[in-house]
Amino acid sequence: MEFFFRYLWYMIRLAAFFTYRPVPLPENPTYIAPEDVTIIVPTIDAGEEFKEAAHSWLVGKPKEILIITEEKMLGPLQELANAVDPERIRVLTVPFANKRLQMSHGIKNTTTDIIVFADDDAIWPPTMLPYMLACFEDQKVGGVGTSQRVQPCGSRMTVWEVLAAFRLTIRNIEIASSTHIDGGIPCLSGRTAAYRTVILKDPEFLHGFTHDYWLGKYQLNSGDDKFLTRWMVSHGWNTYVQVCKEAELLSTMKPNWRFLKQVLRWTRNTWRSDLRSLFMERHVWTSHPYVAYTMCDKLINPLTLLVGPCLVMYLLYKSTIPIDQGGYHLPWWNILLSWMVWLTATRTAKLLPHLWHRPQDIIYVPAFIAFGYYFAVMKLYALFTLHETGWGTRAGIGDASAATAAMDQQNEKAGVADNNNNNPYHQRQQYGAGDDLRSPTNDQFTQYRDQSPSPFSDAQTPVYASRAQGQGQVGGMRRRGGDEEVEMQVGYAR
Repeated sequence: MEFFFRYLWYMIRLAAFFTYRPVPLPENPTYIAPEDVTIIVPTIDAGEEFKEAAHSWLVGKPKEILIITEEKMLGPLQELANAVDPERIRVLTVPFANKRLQMSHGIKNTTTDIIVFADDDAIWPPTMLPYMLACFEDQKVGGVGTSQRVQPCGSRMTVWEVLAAFRLTIRNIEIASSTHIDGGIPCLSGRTAAYRTVILKDPEFLHGFTHDYWLGKYQLNSGDDKFLTRWMVSHGWNTYVQVCKEAELLSTMKPNWRFLKQVLRWTRNTWRSDLRSLFMERHVWTSHPYVAYTMCDKLINPLTLLVGPCLVMYLLYKSTIPIDQGGYHLPWWNILLSWMVWLTATRTAKLLPHLWHRPQDIIYVPAFIAFGYYFAVMKLYALFTLHETGWGTRAGIGDASAATAAMDQQNEKAGVADNNNNNPYHQRQQYGAGDDLRSPTNDQFTQYRDQSPSPFSDAQTPVYASRAQGQGQVGGMRRRGGDEEVEMQVGYAR
């Protein structure tokens, strides 16, 4: 029965994948990259691979690229930026290496309507930005993701890179099907994702993003993409994923055993985020029920996967006992061979979309099967070690609490906490000459506040709304062409 149920849902997922369609390019786009896009790249150890990635980003002609690093890496990163395009690439720094602090620093220094976060090794096709921006024609869409493929570090893929490629193929199918079924996605991958700046400029988002704790005591540094995705769901914004060649990025993976450390970090982030989504915030149950189902399935998947080997071992033991004494009627070799054939056939079927393009990788199917059982054990280990929040694969990333405290102190000295001079969404002219904008929670904005509480704070989230017609300014957004009225809300999309 469990087999029938699982593969029934797999067939539904495949059907949704084949009927899914990416958002086409509009004839008269609202957003164009040279005016509306800033790319933010948090990094601490970018090397020569950054140049190839940066050149691919610049093909899309963004207005600006912000490289955010720690202070001691300013010199090397500035040299890389100068070697690529010193006019459109700026290098900014934070006191200590901390990805979320680096991302928030980039957000505060952004002046465009759309922010695109990218890993320092993400290589884009030339059509990436237009296809991502196309999704924002829907004013309810707050975040956009892409499909992915592995870029080999050497002349050929190692077994670790092939395993990563298998996982990405399966992920591409899952995110396309979930987007098609109920419009949701478990995670907008941080390798490349676009968001409306107006959402990320929300002071409550910035505070929650940089002061995110597991169980109230373990500060999180990684898992930024999970936080962003949950924020979209909890604040009423839609998401979309462009799964197509025109928006498929290339990304390198660890070509050695360190890939397992990457997977462990991702698994811990998934546990923390899914448990929050399902049992603490609970917005996903009503917003995206299919995504909620997939999250529940992943919670129990390690146990259901390990039941198979346990049952086979039990039958092998029973096969050594004579039948007249209650033993199993099949010989041990028959049981073992049948199980191995079944595993190979079913796992190969799941990998057919990948093997269609790279048939030479079929020799790695046994490694994928072995990795599946290792991964099930790893998920259980990760569940009991969720208090470990270290990065795991990058040196130089220290204690998140110390980095946050240092950044808060720097902001306090600079007056950032009390004065948002660099925030175009907090400017006086946006609300009228008579408005007092000293505090984002000023009582003058009570009429625009969403009264539902934020899952990240006990306080109410301030919501600012503004209206404009034609080509006027709309909270930092422009509508090109047409006279339809546009309404945008900061923080909530309801």
